Amino acid sequence: MKKLLLSLVAVAGLVYSANAQTEKGKIMLGGSVGFNSTKVEGAAKSDVSFSIVPNIGYFVSDNFAIGTGVGYTSNKEVSDNNLNQAFKVAPFGRYYVNLSDQFKFFGQLTVPMEFGNDKFVDNNGDTGAKLAKTTDIGVNLAPGFAFFPTKRIGIEVSVNGLGYNNRKITNEVTGNETTTNSFGLEASTLAPKLGVQFHF
Repeated sequence: MKKLLLSLVAVAGLVYSANAQTEKGKIMLGGSVGFNSTKVEGAAKSDVSFSIVPNIGYFVSDNFAIGTGVGYTSNKEVSDNNLNQAFKVAPFGRYYVNLSDQFKFFGQLTVPMEFGNDKFVDNNGDTGAKLAKTTDIGVNLAPGFAFFPTKRIGIEVSVNGLGYNNRKITNEVTGNETTTNSFGLEASTLAPKLGVQFHF
């Protein structure tokens, strides 16, 4: 009887530790940083993109968190004579499924919104006049896995998944607007996103 009781306590302890990071009332802090440099043949300088989006989330119930990311993105394409800089807000909802004591699968629904502008870039990479105002609003459903080496740290790997984006460009001189809608599946395992979340 004593062994059975100890076994039940041990199992309860494992279940608790598996849910401790993602139980109701917990807070997670983290974010993502991205950098990419591509040299296009014939261009004098490389195309460079950069993004930083810190995020905060709150578990409204066990394994389900809502939150938002707020950050900045920059995409300088010398090969296309364009620089886009934008302020980004990305509210999200995330649900975790326990796979083991330290591993969890999650699905995240995000509504990314970017508000920025396009500027002219010459062939030497120097930035010139503002060309247009840009607004991007999308929806993205992304799967991922989280590894918890400790109760407070989650290391994550995810892919873009299924997404929709509406992009509006307003010409700075004429005021004319151009709208582009795109929809697709981008679950490339060759370009995963890596992130870290701190759980409190």
